[in-house]
Amino acid sequence: MSNIYEQDLPRTAANYTALSPVSFVERSAEVFGARTAVIHGRRRYSWAQVRERSARLASALRSLGVERGHTVSVMLPNTPEMVEAHYAVPALGAVLNTLNTRLDAALLAWQMNHCEATVLITDSEFAPLMDKALALLKSQHGRELRVIDVCDSEFTGVHEHLGTHEYEDLLAAHVPLHRLEGPADEWDAIAVSYTSGTTGDPKGVVTHHRGAYLNAVCNSVTWTMPHFPVYLWTLPMFHCNGWCFPWTIAALGGTHVCLRKVDARAILDAMREHAVDHYCAAPIVHSLLINAPAELREGLGTDPTGSSRKIRGLVAGAAPPAAMIEGMQRIGFDITHVYGLTEVYGPASVAVKTPEWADADLGEQARLNGRQGVRYVLQEGMTVMDPETMTETPADGQTMGEIMFRGNIVMKGYLKNPKATQASLEGGWFHTGDLAVMEPDRYVKIRDRSKDVIISGGENISSIEVEDALYRHPAVTACAVVAKPDPKWGETPLAYVELAYGAQVTAPELIAHCKALLAGYKVPREIRFEPIPKTSTGKIQKFQLRERARSTQAFD
Repeated sequence: MSNIYEQDLPRTAANYTALSPVSFVERSAEVFGARTAVIHGRRRYSWAQVRERSARLASALRSLGVERGHTVSVMLPNTPEMVEAHYAVPALGAVLNTLNTRLDAALLAWQMNHCEATVLITDSEFAPLMDKALALLKSQHGRELRVIDVCDSEFTGVHEHLGTHEYEDLLAAHVPLHRLEGPADEWDAIAVSYTSGTTGDPKGVVTHHRGAYLNAVCNSVTWTMPHFPVYLWTLPMFHCNGWCFPWTIAALGGTHVCLRKVDARAILDAMREHAVDHYCAAPIVHSLLINAPAELREGLGTDPTGSSRKIRGLVAGAAPPAAMIEGMQRIGFDITHVYGLTEVYGPASVAVKTPEWADADLGEQARLNGRQGVRYVLQEGMTVMDPETMTETPADGQTMGEIMFRGNIVMKGYLKNPKATQASLEGGWFHTGDLAVMEPDRYVKIRDRSKDVIISGGENISSIEVEDALYRHPAVTACAVVAKPDPKWGETPLAYVELAYGAQVTAPELIAHCKALLAGYKVPREIRFEPIPKTSTGKIQKFQLRERARSTQAFD
């Protein structure tokens, strides 16, 4: 039975619009049209121009048959075309599939087939790789795509064409859409992003317009970002759609500073030249800046007018070492730690800095900031639970459980994988697989991934805790700890270590360093100085190290 508030109060176009981050682009073009939206080498585009280019791309894709529910795959570095794809594809109700530029041809072909892509936009740098992927897609799956080639002005190699359409020519040939509009239903898919697939096939994480809109807003609220931020793209936009920052920057009328390749000099030069004030990166990228020669960092504390400024960095990862956070503070960067997964649109929790933290010494501030923290303001729930009983663990900093999320910033589910979707959302919560404790202030601190816990003589050892101890040695620039089979203890910690440029330390010295910080049974029994495999976003690939540890003589 209806009540008085349901009578003669209809939902209409005047008082209800489905949430979509596409609306941010239209607003910035309308209000801040003359302001610089994109910087890329010699290219500069205003918000009015970015809106028009995105509307032309949408019009061109429509002419190629792209409709609501169709998938557009893109193989692009952090360039203006990647920004435009994040605005144009969702405006058609189509689904954006950003491909990882580090994958091999077979996996790229598998993903494009799985998400049933109809169009591919690809940068000419990746033409040889994508040529193989497209051939596999046709021979193994019988699928052919329409291909749009991007010849980026900043790419100095050969501009090889795979398709019949060149990006700039295609834009010039199409009248822009009158308006970039979101979907009629905000639950519509906006993107499909694939997990790493370390065991079995990758899972296609399907996200929706409502979640992307809300997380884009959350980014600005969480980081207290002002209008017109100058944002440097050190984070690959293919990774969780750049943590929703393509849409965050649009909402604030900011400037995208694009970067094709990530290295310390390129990052620091761009920060200085364009007065960058915000950037996001994995811990390994922040470590690059800490270890860069001091002369490369000169002038970062001031803007072009000579006024002082602080560069703000967002770091995400299962456990960025406290030593890294402390190191960034020492060189004058303001670091905020966030946590999340592809299934929650990138970051969905934050170690909120409270005023009381300022009274603590630098080491304690780094420890507090190194926690995974509390839920984003528009995420409805985050807690630590016993996954068997689905009851919350006590906030004692000791009892381990699994981090779980619920709310608007959680994926729709896994594409064509109802079993995995049901398991991951069981009990009304998204199960992350990350093991953690809840501290007395209800800030969450990860102890480990469930598969990364080392069980030695019946005792659980957090590989993250051991890694954090190693990172506190100034010679260590990257490390990873995995289980090594042991005939007596079952498993013991094995550490893989990369040293900072020019640094020297021996395995016994590192073991002695760990003994001063950890209980004896947690100390690595072996240190190996070897290259550590990483993803394109800097995330360490422990599954490869586990395989490496098992393949060596385990019981010697």
